[in-house]
Amino acid sequence: MRHRTALGCVLLPALFASTPVLADQPILTEWEVPYSSSRPRDPYVDASGIVWFVGQNGDYVASFDPKTEAFHRFSLEDGAGPHNLIVAGNDTIWYAGNRAMHIGRLNANDGSIHTIMMPDKKAWDPHTLVFDTAGDIWFTVQGGNFVGKLTIADETVRLIPIPSRGARPYGINIAGDRAVWVSLFGTNKLARIDPDTFELTEVVLPRADARPRRLEITADGLVWYVDYAKGYLGRLDPATGAIAEWPAPSGGDSRPYGMEVDNRERI
Repeated sequence: MRHRTALGCVLLPALFASTPVLADQPILTEWEVPYSSSRPRDPYVDASGIVWFVGQNGDYVASFDPKTEAFHRFSLEDGAGPHNLIVAGNDTIWYAGNRAMHIGRLNANDGSIHTIMMPDKKAWDPHTLVFDTAGDIWFTVQGGNFVGKLTIADETVRLIPIPSRGARPYGINIAGDRAVWVSLFGTNKLARIDPDTFELTEVVLPRADARPRRLEITADGLVWYVDYAKGYLGRLDPATGAIAEWPAPSGGDSRPYGMEVDNRERI
């Protein structure tokens, strides 16, 4: 089932101008995922334009081809509870086995799956994965309170504990200088990790009740985050330490969850 909706307003530029900026009538197209009650989430577009996503409650990885409108499903082990995925090339899919203490690698050609277990039982819930410039994987472990790195060549996993208790590391991204940035969703903090020394530094946000959930980094090195608890968009300049915040148009109940940066550097 497909639905089309015309949209006429881009919200972010309105934060920096006195009047909203109208877009050229972009079209939003929706497709109904055919796997009922499976909680499809965290889509990822590969180099050929295929959309990959996971079913957190359905224990699957799936693909969708917008050209043919065809879905294809790969079943994972029962209880895997995948949270997100990332794609290497067009056929190697890495997913976070959020409820089964592993990171999995799916071969999309033959459907085979290889799992890499966490080396510490406290790291029971790998959460969000991201590639670094070398093709290795950094990830968060929300309940276990770690950030981890998986080195692909030898499948070693290094876990970095978060100093703040109950920090709930959530969103993660890599800056142009290779620094790893993480949202500490259980706190009003972000974290920066040096990729060479693994030194972790926490950055305190100005409002004690802020709860940053996911973040993005623009080409100029600025770190953008959303405050899920109170409805703000925030921006950190790592070079100066300056933090700016703007209330979302829908206010404190808007619950901004995540964001992306497009090919024109728009949030």
